[in-house]
Amino acid sequence: MESHTVEHKKSFGKEVIISLVAFANSEGGSVIVGVDDNNRPCGLEVGPETVQRYLNEIKVATYPQLIPKAYLEQRGGKQVLVFEINEFPVKPVAYKNRYYKRVHNSNHLLTLDEIVDLQQQSLSLSFDAYPSRATMADLDAKLIEQFFGRVNRRGRVALRDDLLTNLVKLKLIREGKVTFAAELLFGTPDCAIRIGRFKSEATIIDDNVVRAPLLLAVEEALTFIKKHINLSYHFDGSLERKERWQYPLEALRELLLNAVVHRDYKSASDIVIKIFDDRIVFTNPGKLYGKLRVTDLERDDYVSSLRNRLLAEAFYLTGDIERYGTGFVRIREFLSDYPEISLKVEEMGDFFKVALVHTPHVTPPITPHVERLLVLCEKPAGREDLQGELGIKDRKYFYEAYLKPALKAGLLELTIPEKPRSKLQQYRLSEAGRQWLENSKR
Repeated sequence: MESHTVEHKKSFGKEVIISLVAFANSEGGSVIVGVDDNNRPCGLEVGPETVQRYLNEIKVATYPQLIPKAYLEQRGGKQVLVFEINEFPVKPVAYKNRYYKRVHNSNHLLTLDEIVDLQQQSLSLSFDAYPSRATMADLDAKLIEQFFGRVNRRGRVALRDDLLTNLVKLKLIREGKVTFAAELLFGTPDCAIRIGRFKSEATIIDDNVVRAPLLLAVEEALTFIKKHINLSYHFDGSLERKERWQYPLEALRELLLNAVVHRDYKSASDIVIKIFDDRIVFTNPGKLYGKLRVTDLERDDYVSSLRNRLLAEAFYLTGDIERYGTGFVRIREFLSDYPEISLKVEEMGDFFKVALVHTPHVTPPITPHVERLLVLCEKPAGREDLQGELGIKDRKYFYEAYLKPALKAGLLELTIPEKPRSKLQQYRLSEAGRQWLENSKR
């Protein structure tokens, strides 16, 4: 059966060479000559010099030149010729100046951007390390000094020299020229972050275009997002009230950094963030880089590929990025306290899209302890009265087994929320608690 690593051909021709090129630009694979479209061996007449002639044709038609392994074998009583090629170390490989990749069970021409990406990966180059048209005069010297201060306070590296020397140390200045990374971090980039608050796909309430050095753009974008998501307060029995944002701010920051650091800056498109009532969506130009796939991000041991190494290093040194390749691990950790939010990741054309989506509220399971407590709180009651009614002497046990779970589930609320430790404090059913009690009586 044909797949992303296996191709069948009835006879030798240019399509065999194209498949070998596509495999070499992908993960390697085999082309089996002498098998028809129905996966049935039809056989192949091969003379003493035929295999070597085929190998010479492959070598002449490809650049860099491919020399696959070739051997004859018997399948279903028929002789077939097998060509095997490994992933080529120097990519991309061309067939007569055209470049191909393997996608599922077919060959596809590479786009210009994909050709550049493959070349950079192959040579361990980073797009943001190339020289830009900017000069030192175009960079914000005060912002650079602030950046060095953040780096030194973080302690991951010491930058004690003058401004220019430090930039050279971090490879933000190379051979006397400002890199794209330096222009993006400290200059005014051509790209932007577009953020909108939507009531529906066709109805926009508010929007903002953030066009600033990346070190400032992340904070400016996060400020706009916070303006348009909900903030609530709750009490868990401690002295102070707790803030709870509609989405964990740490996860939002991580998604912003992911979009800024990993986007494809060769693209003229902007990062787009859409805020709806029930979801927030981040879209940035540039699919996942290298061999990374969407399904890989679901694992905690995935290995990240860096399209923009200098940007990643800069945000790592400031502490905005903890470790390379852990962004989605951290996002899942931040979402662990938000069971009502699901994380959705996908690639759409040449774009990468991540959404945090609110799912319908599901009331957590109510324990028998909480059930007994809710029945007693149909009218407001104090802690001592409740413990007495339940026959519980241990105050800590009452709090951990009865009161805390009911408060956390939002089924009980405080009568004096601004003074949670007041001696006059009582507990009463919340709207959700009253609804539960009504349902339980039916």
